[in-house]
Amino acid sequence: MGIEVVFGDRSFDEALLELEERLSERPDFYRGTAATAVFGTRLPEREQLDVLRALLERFGIDLQGTEAGSAPVAGVEQLEHRRALRGPREVQLSDSARSLVADFAGARADIAQRRKQGEPSVRRADPRQPEPAPKPLQIVEAGPATLYHVGTLRGGQSLQQIGNIAVVGDVNPGAELLATGDILVFGALRGVAHAGAQGDASARIYALELAPTQLRIAACIAAEAQERCAEPVAEIAFVRDGKIVIVPFGRLGEVPA
Repeated sequence: MGIEVVFGDRSFDEALLELEERLSERPDFYRGTAATAVFGTRLPEREQLDVLRALLERFGIDLQGTEAGSAPVAGVEQLEHRRALRGPREVQLSDSARSLVADFAGARADIAQRRKQGEPSVRRADPRQPEPAPKPLQIVEAGPATLYHVGTLRGGQSLQQIGNIAVVGDVNPGAELLATGDILVFGALRGVAHAGAQGDASARIYALELAPTQLRIAACIAAEAQERCAEPVAEIAFVRDGKIVIVPFGRLGEVPA
């Protein structure tokens, strides 16, 4: 996951102060992400970039590139340099692209024929003809985003996401996962996990080994530790009758709806 920090042509100091205030409101929300700083027509000084990089690092954000108008610098400049070294490439057209070439050639021939006959190049709509009824707009809601993290989360580390969280690795004691949707851990979950953080009681928590310090779904907090299997098995936690229950993933179909 990456973010863009857009400065534009604003005062660098003023924009930096506002950025620090925004990040301080949720200090761990963007931790572990990469960032690109986008400036306007004025290039920042090297000292200013060092200040920006230090600020982002305080909140766990890695500044990987900067852009200023049409003049790329830092990581972006390296990308353009690599493209230049590759040299021109031979373009191979797909069948659909070839059909478009033929369509454009036919359109040009049709326009030339109209001009010879004294007609306009493009047909004009007849104002006497009624306009077709507009098609109704369809609004499609985007699903919740998923934060995908690879690696072990150690004590003191935190992942927060408006949407789902998927961790490929262990979540050690002292680490925290906070998501408005589901939480999936492809490893051992031994830290704190809070799914459905904005009140979604249908959210679920999955883990290959479920041994959390604390487990929360919406406003429900897991009761005392339930009887566990001798051998770790993949389990799922969800809310049933106002309480958090944990069942082996393979037996989920046996739980009554």
